[in-house]
Amino acid sequence: FRSTYASYKFYIEACDDGANEVLTIDRVTEFCRRKDIPPSAVTRPICGIMGTLRLVAGMYLVVITKKKKVGDLLGHAVWKAVEFDVISYKKTVLHLTDNQMQDNKAFLAMINNVLNTDGFYFATDYDLTHTLQRLANTSPEFQEMSLLERADQRFVWNGHLLREFIAQPEVSEKVFVVIIAMRTCCINGKYFDWNLISRRSCFRAGVRYYVRGIDSEGHAANFVETEQIVQYNGAKASFVQTRGSIPFFWSQRPNLRYKPKPQISKSGNHLDGFQRHFDSQIITYGRQVILNLVNQKGSEKPLELAFAKMVESLGNGMIKYVAFDFHKECSRMRWHRLQILVEMVADLQNEFGYFLVDADGAVQVQQEGTFRSNCMDCLDRTNVIQSLLARRSLQSQLGKMGVLHVVQRIEDQADFEKIYKNTWADNANACAKQYAGTGALKTDFTRTGKRTRWGLLMDGWNSMIRYYKNNFSDGFRQDSIDLFLGNYAVDELDISTALHDPKDWKFLTLPIIMVVAFSMCIICLLMAGDTWTETLAYVLFWGMASVVTAGVILFNGRDFVDAPKLVQKEKMD
Repeated sequence: FRSTYASYKFYIEACDDGANEVLTIDRVTEFCRRKDIPPSAVTRPICGIMGTLRLVAGMYLVVITKKKKVGDLLGHAVWKAVEFDVISYKKTVLHLTDNQMQDNKAFLAMINNVLNTDGFYFATDYDLTHTLQRLANTSPEFQEMSLLERADQRFVWNGHLLREFIAQPEVSEKVFVVIIAMRTCCINGKYFDWNLISRRSCFRAGVRYYVRGIDSEGHAANFVETEQIVQYNGAKASFVQTRGSIPFFWSQRPNLRYKPKPQISKSGNHLDGFQRHFDSQIITYGRQVILNLVNQKGSEKPLELAFAKMVESLGNGMIKYVAFDFHKECSRMRWHRLQILVEMVADLQNEFGYFLVDADGAVQVQQEGTFRSNCMDCLDRTNVIQSLLARRSLQSQLGKMGVLHVVQRIEDQADFEKIYKNTWADNANACAKQYAGTGALKTDFTRTGKRTRWGLLMDGWNSMIRYYKNNFSDGFRQDSIDLFLGNYAVDELDISTALHDPKDWKFLTLPIIMVVAFSMCIICLLMAGDTWTETLAYVLFWGMASVVTAGVILFNGRDFVDAPKLVQKEKMD
């Protein structure tokens, strides 16, 4: 595409030969002819339109300025959006007050924060939001719809930005936060395409501690649909799994403690939200096997008990609940015990099967259910289990396609096994960075098949980074996501925004007192008084002052963390 800007209007024209129509974007989006573009307009190339949004200074156009091809999926090019630009409709912001200019600058920083999130992908002639099985079971009317109109809205992250383009869906690009890995692999001299796609839902989207559980519509936090696709000699196979937060109303707000205690909401109809969630899952995916990997003791135990009780109360024969205490079973480096869970659900996985289409396009097998895995974050433990189940499915698929011999095992194919493990570890890292702010934990097991001391060291480092981000920067990240998705609407006429949130006196006073007291304690130790009793008295006084102040700060932990400031349409705590 080529973008031309003149007189508060954008003219978007395709660079294809024979394309004469031009999209005009201002207060009204419409088509015009190429000859209508003013000769004085400034022109620049773009790769696609993300959409429009309203900030304090007025309307902005969001465009993709650089893209990178990541591969071909079933013969269709898949692109990664690499660079973006947010362009104002107006050439000046002189009409704004100083406070409004600061607010507008903060909102722009939020939008750019989301755009800089790694994992925006799109395709111009293929629907990446649907699984192979869903696409195979569509009607002729569905096939005639534009990609934007027929997309699974759960995974279209710029859906809010595209609201002005409903009448011209063909001119915009739908993008979504996913992880796409495309590999051409070889086993027994036979080359096949192996793809891993993780689609992250934009419903109840957010960051680790500020978005847990479900909303009133049954949408789960950090919901991700992961599809493994294999293509060989025209035949295609797919295996789908899902992950998502424990589906009832609970929260775990940061409060400076390393691991905040989860709180199950005392209000809200848990069973209604729970049923809404699984009704939609059954309609979309068929039978459900829940793999709950949380600890069955300590602070996570009440969540496990409540989850099991709700499944029992629902009494739906399409849902089976399996609890597996991941940390207990694998303690003291006993990672081989994960096979206990794999073998426990092997018969169910055989019943579910997978989706398979032969070279002639005839559907041979349909996947009749999915595993819905979760831990607390649905990241580290969940990814390990999903990779094991996906390998077991792939073993059957490659055997059915004739790539693997009857007695061969994937684990014995060294070259492919390395690709497989590293790709799943990369998938874990990408999901974790989007939700928790760092790479995943336990990826040494995913990459090598065993836990290592270096892996434990890296887990400790990532855990410290997570602690800092979750407490001191995730409020801004949550606000960024809410603004981008339209959960918060900016009003140009509102002179005061939610960003103006004065801090409590404790926010600055107590940390200063603690630092001064601790410094004085160190000084007293280094500069001894006339007698040891005098030195001890000073050290005890300032030491006690610093400890008491630290205790008060920890007690009021929520006042010191970076909390979201923007008001959302709905947020169940």
